[in-house]
Amino acid sequence: MLVFCYHGYDNKRTDRDTGNNMSHKWDYEVDYLVAGTGAAGLSAAITARRNGLNTLVIESMPKWGGTTARSGGGLWMPANPLMQRDGEDDSIEVAFHYMKEVVGEPGPWSNDARKRAFLTGIHHFVTMIEEEGVKWHRTNPYPDYYPDLPGGRTTRGIEVKAFNVRKLGKYRKLVMPGGIPAAMYSNEMNWLSRAWSSPDGFYHGALFVFRNLWGLVTGRQLVGMGQGLASALMWITLKHETPVWLSSPLKDLVVEDGRVVGAIVEKKGKQVRVKTKRGVMLAAGGFAHNKEWRMKYQGIPGWSASPQGQLGQGIEAGAKVGGELAMMEDAWWGATMASVNDNDEYSFLLSERSDPFSLIVDQIGNRFLNESESYVDIGHHILKHNKETDGKAIPSWLVTDKRHTQKFLNTTTLIPGVKKKFLEKGEIVQADTLPELARKMGVDKEAFLDTIHRFNQFAVDGVDQDFQRGRTVYDNFYSLPSHKPNPNLGTIEKGPFTAYKIYPADLNTKGGLVTDEHARVLRKDGSVIEGLYAAGNNTASVMGHTYAGAGSTLGPATVFGFLGALHAAQPAWRKEVIDGKDLSA
Repeated sequence: MLVFCYHGYDNKRTDRDTGNNMSHKWDYEVDYLVAGTGAAGLSAAITARRNGLNTLVIESMPKWGGTTARSGGGLWMPANPLMQRDGEDDSIEVAFHYMKEVVGEPGPWSNDARKRAFLTGIHHFVTMIEEEGVKWHRTNPYPDYYPDLPGGRTTRGIEVKAFNVRKLGKYRKLVMPGGIPAAMYSNEMNWLSRAWSSPDGFYHGALFVFRNLWGLVTGRQLVGMGQGLASALMWITLKHETPVWLSSPLKDLVVEDGRVVGAIVEKKGKQVRVKTKRGVMLAAGGFAHNKEWRMKYQGIPGWSASPQGQLGQGIEAGAKVGGELAMMEDAWWGATMASVNDNDEYSFLLSERSDPFSLIVDQIGNRFLNESESYVDIGHHILKHNKETDGKAIPSWLVTDKRHTQKFLNTTTLIPGVKKKFLEKGEIVQADTLPELARKMGVDKEAFLDTIHRFNQFAVDGVDQDFQRGRTVYDNFYSLPSHKPNPNLGTIEKGPFTAYKIYPADLNTKGGLVTDEHARVLRKDGSVIEGLYAAGNNTASVMGHTYAGAGSTLGPATVFGFLGALHAAQPAWRKEVIDGKDLSA
């Protein structure tokens, strides 16, 4: 059996740690250094510590949690222990074939070995976190994004149960802000978006309110989704007395004889040399806010829903020592509205574009995609259409009628004063008639009215003959089930009408260092850079250019963080049996 032990090593700096013979060269010595405090980094830190490694975590920002803290917090985890206990019909083989169908094999970062390593590691990672005292919640019935393909399921997601952040002590106030500061689950978003227009929405809205009120009454401050996941992982990390250095960016890696043996970290304005006996884990996030890289690799300045600090430092450090880069042109795309605070942090749209009485058109007035499809597909389609139309799809327009405004929640304009501000800036336009709306949008009136007429006929018939909106279980997840004949299609005919500018922004980038099934960083020739591991958005994703289901970012991030630390913790003779195929060897 693999070892999941905790030896209780002392992480404080002592002469024993640094060693007198190295004091002139190293300021600090650990077994394992983790760069990043998101899900990938903290999962690696927990695993390393449980397996006896003296571990240090560094974070470039003054706040911890990264993109994880701002995310939905769900993890796509096929055949996970919760499913197995509930007798769900799923297995590693079924999920593997589904991933083969959806992802394909765009490169070594998404080969069969990597896919199997991820799927095999799920059981062990989920169980490990449970053993640490954190409870999981199933996001059932959140469907896979391609549920009609062989192997698709509606029950694979998990997330942390509502977590009491008071357990974090002083670290509670240092978490990266964002997301929903309340105990909400990702599988409740569809219900809450229609809390005042459907009985099931009202019921789940009441549950949400009661859960949070009960937390306050019992002296707890409950959070869920990304805030809950990040907080739970940080709680375990702190429980193990693992040091976490905030405002301490990784500046460089130290290599001797082809092996990474340490790192240079900036701490309190000074360069600190940290020696690492077993390795460095790069889990410092993507490059969503690195405008130079976004233009170079993606051709856009980079509109993103991710927090500041995502500059690609980990990717750059790995590349400098020979790590191969891949998929730098891609991201975890989605449709967003502009920034509320006049910065480059954009607001993600999900249910708003999928619910009935809405459609998306380009700057000409033509519809060009299935508005209810997965967000990564939405992003890809906007970018593709923008090239095909010489820039006529960025921004596009989300058009809604009065019923959409009355029945459904818009998470962006819910904030007081935002809608007024967007109206003043032209990010939102309103009109009593469709011809007037077309004029304010700046689209071709005849093309726009023809699009509306054709779409309205689809809504009446219940079949979208152009883009099949509402055909799959995933499409229907964000919809109005009581609306017939198609829960995603509603006519655009009742004024006043509203149009929102939308952009192909992202949750973060998904390209980076190429890694193997043990999360080891690879050179261009396929050889391993010894002592260097990477996970999360520092790497080219095992999901390739697509998105298998909700949590396809965080699921692999946590598991490969786990696998990398597990590999580093094993003595040389053990590493041969950790091949990503059988973790019980």
